[in-house]
Amino acid sequence: MPQISSQEVQEKLPRNLGLWGVWMLVVNGLIGAGIFGLPSGAAALAGEYSVWIYAFCALLILPVILCFAELGSYFRGTGGPIRYGTLAFGSFVGFQGGWLYYLARLISFAANTVLLTDSIAYFLPIAGSGAGRLITLALTCSALSLVNILGSVESIRSMTVFTIVKFSVLLGLILGGFLILGPEVLPTFESPLPSGSNLGAAALLLIYAFVGFEGAVVPAGEAKNPERDMPVGLLLGLVIVAVLYMLIQLVSQAAVPDLASSKTPLLDASSALFGNIGAVFLMIGVATSVLANLIGSMFSATRVTYALALEKSLPNWFGEVHSKFLTPANSVIFFGIAAFLLTAFGSFTFLAAMTVLSRLFLFIMSCAAIPVLRPRFKSEGRFINKAGYLIPILGILACLWLMMQVSWTSIWMTAVLILIGSGFYWISKAGKRQA
Repeated sequence: MPQISSQEVQEKLPRNLGLWGVWMLVVNGLIGAGIFGLPSGAAALAGEYSVWIYAFCALLILPVILCFAELGSYFRGTGGPIRYGTLAFGSFVGFQGGWLYYLARLISFAANTVLLTDSIAYFLPIAGSGAGRLITLALTCSALSLVNILGSVESIRSMTVFTIVKFSVLLGLILGGFLILGPEVLPTFESPLPSGSNLGAAALLLIYAFVGFEGAVVPAGEAKNPERDMPVGLLLGLVIVAVLYMLIQLVSQAAVPDLASSKTPLLDASSALFGNIGAVFLMIGVATSVLANLIGSMFSATRVTYALALEKSLPNWFGEVHSKFLTPANSVIFFGIAAFLLTAFGSFTFLAAMTVLSRLFLFIMSCAAIPVLRPRFKSEGRFINKAGYLIPILGILACLWLMMQVSWTSIWMTAVLILIGSGFYWISKAGKRQA
């Protein structure tokens, strides 16, 4: 059995996360705002065959999730990909993994906060512009920061409430569609098969709905039994989310004949099935889905800066734990302020594609860590993929294929952010040497 690292000994975060908490971090990382807008794009590219693209994307990301499931069973400390990259390839690679993950989470958090504000403005127009918008954004970031400072138990309880509401709305849409439309929900697959380029474009679009799961492995230092709960939570989350996506696509296609041209596909589907009250409930579903995603994003991302501080790659300030609530309060406060600045003053939407590219780098690094770390951690109680090293090879190949679909703009901008992160890393190392 591998020895417990010095960082794990330093950690002061209580172990409150069980399987339920890990599973919720997975599903809320996967189910954010994307599913409320993706069905129309999928229908435009793949028509009635789009339902199978979801299944293809689930299979495409499965090797990556299996790698994370194995790596997640190795460690009992906070950090996730930071820890994998550091132990396998050195502190510089580990830092870059954490840096890219943090940026992806921060920008996604900011984008989803804006979406949440737009949802609030649907009911309260004053929240959609001017000072009212800034106040709404500030209150949202402050409230989410407070929830995360109060403790992991409070964060999980909040996510539980929002997850129940979100799933109730989505399951209600699915159940209502099957009851009202009956056999019409099932496609006939009589239309011509879309071109290979359209099917590839649809896969690239829908794969975005299957990233975000990696946030569940970061707070392993707060999990009661990470060796068991991380693999089970990841795999169970993928299966449930994939089935849910497929059923939503089926109902949306049947309820909205011109789904491909819809800008609000699930809103239109809910309106067609249940009238105006259906639209209101769907908007509640959007708000709760985004809130659950935001809580999970902040919970995981703030543990990254905490872990980097323990690794001495960031100032010690980020690693300080609140004396009463035992949470990385400084990391939470920093994240909340940075997110507010992005939402209020920054033009960040053009970076959305780059967050996916950052994640792909992270996935490749984690998959490549398996052959290096497995000989050191393979023991009873660990989750070891039975297919040897075929799984990480398939995961890397899937990520490389997806990278080939990304624009050059996203590539060079990601390279700039990697250089910025490298600067922070070397400044921190130089400061330690002088000390």
